[in-house]
Amino acid sequence: MKLSKELESKTNIRFIRLLKIVEQFFGKPRNKGTSHYPFKTPWQGKPRINLQQGKGGKAKPYQVKQVKKALIKLKEIQANQDNE
Repeated sequence: MKLSKELESKTNIRFIRLLKIVEQFFGKPRNKGTSHYPFKTPWQGKPRINLQQGKGGKAKPYQVKQVKKALIKLKEIQANQDNE
């Protein structure tokens, strides 16, 4: 999966790219004019996705990690739905 390789570098991914990846899987953020970009997920609790741009236009490393966990969870949910 190309995305997993792209997300491997937690410190070298641009914020805009991470935002586009998350939008592709979870839709538009619920941004109300703030610097935070919270996303709705099909589950309650963690991992939550709430992005905020880091220094130099980069994504914050802990947020890249959260997105990776969320994508893994989404893939597991979709696999379980396909098996039903």
